[in-house]
Amino acid sequence: MTNKINHITSVDQSDRKVPYNLRQSGDTPVQMLIWNKVRKSPFWHKSINHGAWRATVYNRVFHPFGYSKPEDGGPMVEYEALINDVTLWNVAVERQIRVKGPDAEKFVDYVITRDATKISPMRARYVILCNQYGGVLNDPILLRISEDEFWFSLSDSDIGIYLQGINHDNKFDVEIKEIDVCPLQIQGPKSKNLMHDLVGNQIDVFNMPFYGLAKAKVAERDCIISQTGFSGEEGYEIYLLNSTLYADEVWDEIILKGKNHNLMVTAPSHCRRIQAGILSWGQDMDNEHNPFQCNLGYQVSLSGKGEWDKKGDYIGKKVLEEIKSDLKEGKRPFKLQLVGLEFSGKPILDFATDFWPILNIESREPVGFVTSPWYHPDKKTNIAMGYVPYEGDLSKNNFPIGKLGKKYLIELPEKYQSSSITEEAIVVPIPFTKSKNPNTREVIDNIG
Repeated sequence: MTNKINHITSVDQSDRKVPYNLRQSGDTPVQMLIWNKVRKSPFWHKSINHGAWRATVYNRVFHPFGYSKPEDGGPMVEYEALINDVTLWNVAVERQIRVKGPDAEKFVDYVITRDATKISPMRARYVILCNQYGGVLNDPILLRISEDEFWFSLSDSDIGIYLQGINHDNKFDVEIKEIDVCPLQIQGPKSKNLMHDLVGNQIDVFNMPFYGLAKAKVAERDCIISQTGFSGEEGYEIYLLNSTLYADEVWDEIILKGKNHNLMVTAPSHCRRIQAGILSWGQDMDNEHNPFQCNLGYQVSLSGKGEWDKKGDYIGKKVLEEIKSDLKEGKRPFKLQLVGLEFSGKPILDFATDFWPILNIESREPVGFVTSPWYHPDKKTNIAMGYVPYEGDLSKNNFPIGKLGKKYLIELPEKYQSSSITEEAIVVPIPFTKSKNPNTREVIDNIG
């Protein structure tokens, strides 16, 4: 049963060309059509064999998104495996776009907002790409394989085609192509021991730096190993070269070695990534959000006097500098900003099917919406990221942080209501729980 809630049109999204659809439609009882127009990754059949019972589409690839069924505990069983043991995720949907050639660094520096020249070979970084309007097009992990080779490990959008379009006139001496490399994530407190079993003495996984890269063989197949992940827990990604040929061998080796560590094949844990404040592109932000309104202002290199301010021109820089200037002058360059929220109600233990309304606590009029909600087992309360009106609340660095302690109401679906349709919410800092790895939100001058 779903709530009888009208289409929400009163939230001010007038600075967007395409507003978020805030109609509350509830659960949609349809079957996903698995057909050949959407790609199946080299690990798809392995996920099915391990009990994947639902999927979504990500980067035009089918993405396994649940192994434990509701009657068996659902996503929270997978969450427990992540925080207590070790989990294997099929994240082949993170398509790899390689930029290679003499101008690779110059090209990459032009399309990202951070300084690519400060990323050393065999290191990775979380980066964003903005369009000419300052909107966030993608927030991939960028791997620098060598002086003249970078991989964009994409979040959910067609950045590969976009990058080729930028270089349509061959202004940069680079080749831009998708490559047959698919990642798997190994996440959880036992991930170091499992990785050591997989690679032996090829690399020192116990002292590998966060965002460090290394070449190693798994099941005798060439891989790039990174100390990264989407979980907030300790973890690694295995980027398998020639994945179409060798997916079975590497997957089976991980399963075999994982038996000693209580390995569980799971979907990415959105419960844990929300705790860590890790954003999901298309859900928590999109190409009409600028970095400052979704907690990504630290990613933006701006003109200034500091050593790290010397990055040259890049796509979106002019607009982003104007937005930052407006913020410092007390103007309102955007309507809504992303904040952290804690609120009561019945525990939210699965994915939200709608963007739930956030109401002004006095007028009870909709003023914003929730993007990513979940129950926090340690805090014993629901948490969420969501958009509320920007009120000029800035940190000492003139970045929007949200008016901590401000109260709102959240309008919940019937299945999560405790005593009424609305629950009181309070703005709290993001992240809700710190990551086990060093904080990924480095200030801009520490990205080398």
